[in-house]
Amino acid sequence: MLQTGRRIRDRLRHDRLGLIALCVVAGYLGAAVGVWLGLWGTSWSLLSGPGWASPSAEHWLGTNRLGQDIFARALASTATAFEIGIPVAVATTVMGALAGGLAGYGDRGWVDDIVLWLVGTLEAIPFYLLIAALVFALDGRPWAMQAAMITTFWTTTARLVRAETQRIRTLPFIEAARVAGLVPGAIVMRHVLPNAAHILLVQGTLVFLAAIKVEVVLSFLGIGVQDSISWGVMIAEGAQDILAGQYWNFAAASLFLFGLVMAANLLADQLQDALDPRSQDSRWQPYG
Repeated sequence: MLQTGRRIRDRLRHDRLGLIALCVVAGYLGAAVGVWLGLWGTSWSLLSGPGWASPSAEHWLGTNRLGQDIFARALASTATAFEIGIPVAVATTVMGALAGGLAGYGDRGWVDDIVLWLVGTLEAIPFYLLIAALVFALDGRPWAMQAAMITTFWTTTARLVRAETQRIRTLPFIEAARVAGLVPGAIVMRHVLPNAAHILLVQGTLVFLAAIKVEVVLSFLGIGVQDSISWGVMIAEGAQDILAGQYWNFAAASLFLFGLVMAANLLADQLQDALDPRSQDSRWQPYG
C-alpha cells in the first residue's frame, strides 16, 4: 500500500490539474466537516431574511422565496452529499472487492456462478427504476437511499475485480502462496486484493460521485432526502423560482454540484493514470 501512496503522490506532484482537483475536493470535504461540527450552515432552515433577497453581506447568495439563506443551504447540502456518497462508496467497494475477488479466484466455481448471476440480474433491471423502487419500499428510513444504492452499485466493482483477479491468480507469487498452504480466502485477502487496489481506489471515487448524482436526481423528484436539504431539493425549488425570474437558488446548487463532480472526476482520472498497471509510467510491481 505504501507503493500505491507513493505513486499517487508522485503523480499529483507533477500534475497541476490533478493537484487542483485534489484541493477542490478537500475544500468540499472541509465545508462538510464544518457543517457537521456546527461551524456554519446550521441556519439553513431558518427564515433569516425577506423572500428572494438579493446577494448582500448578510446573505452572500441571497435568499429563497421563504427567506432562507441560500449559501447556508448550499453548505448544508455539501454535508448531505458526503453523508450519502462516503458510506455508499465504502460499502460498495468492500462488497465488490470481496465478491469479485472470490469469484475471480474460484473461476467457474459455484461462487463465481452465484456472483455472475447476481450481477447479471441486477444489471438487467433499469437502474433508476430499481433505485426508486427500493427507496419507495424503504420509505421513512434514514438509510433507505444508501441501502438502495449499495444494493446496485457493487456490481461494477465486482466485475472489474473479478477480471483483475483472474489475471493475478496466474502470477508466480500466487502459486507460491498455494504451495505454502494458504486457503483461497486468505490468498484473496492478503495477495489478490492489495494488487487490485488501483481498481478499488478509482472505482470508489466514481461510486462516490454516482451516489451524489443519484441522490440529487431522487431528491429533485421528491423521493430522496427527507427532513433535510440537498442540492437536488434546491434545484427543485429553483426550477420554480426561475419562473418568477429568481435564479440564485438554482444557480448556487448547480454550481456547487458541478464543482464537486468536475473536481472528483479529474481526480479519478489522475488516480487511474497513476495506478493503472498497464500505463507506461506506473512501473507496477505486485505485492507478494
